Parts: sequence; C-alpha cells; structure tokens
Amino acid sequence: MNNFRYDELVQKALISVVRDVLKDVSENGLSGSHHFYVRFRTDHPKVRIPSFLKEKHPEEIMVVIQYQFWNLKVSPDGFSIDLSFNGVQENLQIPFSAMTAFVDPSVKFALQFTPSFEEDSPFDPKKESIKNEIDCDGKIISFDSFRKK
Repeated sequence: MNNFRYDELVQKALISVVRDVLKDVSENGLSGSHHFYVRFRTDHPKVRIPSFLKEKHPEEIMVVIQYQFWNLKVSPDGFSIDLSFNGVQENLQIPFSAMTAFVDPSVKFALQFTPSFEEDSPFDPKKESIKNEIDCDGKIISFDSFRKK
C-alpha cells in the first residue's frame, strides 16, 4: 500500500506556481499592478545574499520585486535577481527550498511554504518552527478568499 506524502506533493505544486510566475516575469516583465513579496530564510545553506543583509537579517528576510529589479533568472531549483539596496544593485540567489512566503498583494494572493534545509531529505513540516503570518494549522484554506472580486 502506498503512503502518499501529500505535504511533499503540495509543496512541490505550490513551488511550481512561483517558478512559473517568476519565469513569466523574467521573460515578459511585470504587468499591471503586480508585484511580489518573497520571504525566505537567510540561514539556508544555498542562499547567496550580500553580507550586510545576512548580518541585518540572520534568519529571515522579505524582499519586494516591483520597480527596481534586474537580471531575474529562474531555474528548476530557485532564482537569482539583482535588487537595489540603498541605491546599490546587489545579486541575490534564492533556492525555492528557502522560501517561507510568496505574496502578490495586487490580487490578494498568498502562498506559504515550509523551508527545507536538507535538499536530499524528505520534506518534514515539523522540522522547522517558523512564526508564520498565515494561519494553516490543519485547516482547509479556500483560495477564493485570495481572489480579486
């Protein structure tokens, strides 16, 4: 008998949504009022960010992808992007396994993730205890509440 790992399947499906959206933006740019808040763990071993950001945000940071971004490149495992900090363009490399949230406030759309620090190990949602703003403890979430009416 198969034991389906629904948590892993859902995590992969949600990451594919983010990947597809970012890939579209990398090819066509942002349209309309779309913009994104991406929250991720800075202590993830595969995250590459400038040292001043790591010092200021040793565990987690949220970045905004809106007006000033360049060189957005998306791979199956993550993305890299140049963002402006205090007028200086800096490169960030963010694996999807480090993400904790992806939000497009222009359409009231939000996804929450449990980061995985061990890429080759099974996804374990109990491994990390991260304070999350979106309440998901065992409740069914209706995506209708995130859709623009």
